[in-house]
Order: sequence, then structure tokens, then C-alpha cells
Amino acid sequence: MITIHKSTELGLEIVAEPTGGCWINVVDPSPDEVAQLAHTLSIPQDFVTYPLDMDERARTEKENGATLIVLRVPSFQGEAADVPYVTVPLGIVLTDWFVATVCKTDTTVVEALRRAPGLATSKRNRFILRMLRITANQYLQDLRQIDNTVDILEDRLHHAQRNRELLGLLKYEKSLVYFTAALKSNELILQHLQKNQLFQQYPEDLDLLEDVLTEVQQAIEMTNISSNILSQMMDAFASIISNNLNVVMKFLASVTIILSLPTMIASFYGMNVPVPMNQWGWAFPLILAASVVVCAAAAVLFWRKDWL
Repeated sequence: MITIHKSTELGLEIVAEPTGGCWINVVDPSPDEVAQLAHTLSIPQDFVTYPLDMDERARTEKENGATLIVLRVPSFQGEAADVPYVTVPLGIVLTDWFVATVCKTDTTVVEALRRAPGLATSKRNRFILRMLRITANQYLQDLRQIDNTVDILEDRLHHAQRNRELLGLLKYEKSLVYFTAALKSNELILQHLQKNQLFQQYPEDLDLLEDVLTEVQQAIEMTNISSNILSQMMDAFASIISNNLNVVMKFLASVTIILSLPTMIASFYGMNVPVPMNQWGWAFPLILAASVVVCAAAAVLFWRKDWL
């Protein structure tokens, strides 16, 4: 799908045909659309197909006067997914006429860019810098959401006896691994752009690029801290789950022993041989009372030794 946006006095609007200073957003294009972009807009075909590869790494490339910047941006797959948060490649194609973004899915970064106030598609360098900043902010926002979800799972794990919550933590640990790899590659791209002549024309652009780089480095630090805490937490709670299970097994074993005492007494008096008090009418109540006393004594003993 190809959508063409252009900034006007009324804000960001969708136009039918590409014009100078527009933003072309490409999401999961068909082969015909890829060919259309290559022939009509003279975008190198590789610049369109590279970002569609989900394993494409972050990098930059130039060809025929066009510049390709590939970033790894966060993408939320849903709480039920094996990995709730992953990263996908987002390609930014910069030419003298327009800016194009290419991605396999419609990401939250592009959606946030559409809602950004005062967005000027004609200022191509500033447009790219705002997208870089939104990407960094989206990482920070997703990291906070991961921390909140982990805190909820942590509260459940205090009384957990199964591996469900532990497996939930494992899913978010995978997400943090993806975030770490993507943020480090994005940091290298930003450092490369900082040394490049692309954003050297206006000092405010360089200041904005430095701010973006600082936020990416902050996101890397937050991801490392969260990953280390989560890893140690999983080791600790694995032991807690085992201890919780041992407490339950200890309680059940104690109850089994206490209940076996009256069964043993009843077994003795249920034999088909002469036993004491065989002809006495008060034998059954006496035996029942003795069983209750023995069970109570065993329960008190187990309680004092913290077995029950």
C-alpha cells in the first residue's frame, strides 16, 4: 500500500499524486507497487526491497543520488505472542524531491509521525530527524510498558507454584534482547549520520541529532538494566516456585501422616480375631476418642516443629 502525504496550512493531508516535498509511505508493497516506485519515482528497487526483509540490519546506503537509511523500530505483537515486543526494519529513502518510508508493517513509529504537530514534509532533513526522535521515544515508552508488565508478573510470582508466570517473564526477556541489538545498531547509524555532511547545513539539525543520540543511548542503558534485573529475577523466582511447591508437599505429607493414625487404629480393631474390649458396649466411642486424641497430638507436634 502506498500513501502520499503532504504538509499544508491545514496540517498533514493525503494527496493523490506525488509532488515536490511530499512524504511517500509504503507498507508491504506488492511487486507491481515496487516496480511503480522504481520506474515512476526513480527509487532504486533495492531501496524498496531491503527494508521488507525482516532480518535486515540497520545501515545506510547511497545510489543514484538517493540515500537509504534503514533503522530497527519497535513493534508490539500482542500480549499473547511468543515475543510481545520485537523490532522490524524501517527504510527511509531521501531524495532531492521527496522522502519515502518503507516497512513490512504499519508501525507505531509511522502512526506517531502522522500525528506529530507541525510536521513539515518539505523539510526533508528535519522530517528524518523527527522520525529518529519518535523512534527513540517509542523505544523508551515500550521499555516502560515492559517494566510495568514485569512488575505485575513479579507480584504474581510471590505465590506461584507453576511455570506460567516464569514463562511470561521469559517472553519479555526475549523482547529486551531484540531491543538491545536493535538499539545498538541504531546508535551506530546515528553516529555515522553525525559525522556525515547530511545534517551539517543547519546547526539546529545537529543539536536535534545529538538529542536523538542521547535518547537512544538512554534507551540502551535502560534496556541493559531491565535485562539484567529480569535475568536475576527469573533465577530468584525459579527458586521461589520450587520452595512454594516444597511447602505444599510438606503440608500434604503432614496431613497424610495425621490421617493415617486413625486408619491404623481402626485396622487393628477391624481384624477377625479377639481384641480387647470386644464385648464392651462403649468400645467404639472410646476408640474414636482415642483416634481424635492421637490425631490432635500429632497435629500439635507437627505445628510446633513447623511441619504443618
